[in-house]
Amino acid sequence: MRDLLLNAPDAILLPPRRPQVQPEAGAAGIEVSWARHQDEVRAAQRLRFEVFAGEMGARLCTPLPGHDVDLFDDFCEHLLVRDEATREVIGTYRVLTPAQARRVGSTYSDTEFDLTRLRDLRERMVELGRSCVHPAHRHGGVILALWGALAGFMQRNRLDTMIGCASIPMWHQGVTSGDAAASIWRQLSATHMAPIRYHVQPRLPLPVDRLDGSLRVEPPALIRGYLRLGAKVLGAPAWDPDFNTADLPLLMRLEDLPLRYRRHFLGD
Repeated sequence: MRDLLLNAPDAILLPPRRPQVQPEAGAAGIEVSWARHQDEVRAAQRLRFEVFAGEMGARLCTPLPGHDVDLFDDFCEHLLVRDEATREVIGTYRVLTPAQARRVGSTYSDTEFDLTRLRDLRERMVELGRSCVHPAHRHGGVILALWGALAGFMQRNRLDTMIGCASIPMWHQGVTSGDAAASIWRQLSATHMAPIRYHVQPRLPLPVDRLDGSLRVEPPALIRGYLRLGAKVLGAPAWDPDFNTADLPLLMRLEDLPLRYRRHFLGD
């Protein structure tokens, strides 16, 4: 997920309880940890810039050249995966907790969708964003390490819901327009929709009705992974012109994790 307006001004005045951030175990050859200081956050931001701007062609408005930096970063916990041999950061997620969302006044997802219908979930809901993996390390081990650390974080801090924007590049599987995104939306709207009480509206909708939604294309690997974990689609995709992607709003709840994944990530 690449990435909630809360009307609680009294909460903004109180210092939020910091989430429990602990060292994480990684698979062979990689190390998983939470950023502890600014230098480590900068390493994640450099990887994000390399992937989003260098690889995907995103137009990033950043105050620091060569880094993907936005106003949410200072409020997030940053999860890092390093190559043990080189110490290079090869994967990252950022996590915005409910307390920090109150402090910043919004989440990234709020800039793309009207999340009013999620108001009853927000006290125990985090936003996942800016997920990326170095192109030389896109294998299951890195993704599983990230997800395992995220599941442990959620459980330790008594949080149960994750939201975020899952991106579909406009050039997905050789299709260079929004047709691939429209086709993926058509498929998933028939099979993986959340209950209607959680549906959200895009602020800048992808014009799916004017696109060819009949193509036989698969969702990107990360979205397929989220769906296997029990994620649900919350509504039609938004268009992100800066990243040139169609963004699907997704919701995952720990209670919806299939049993085999609960055992793997939570030890249940």
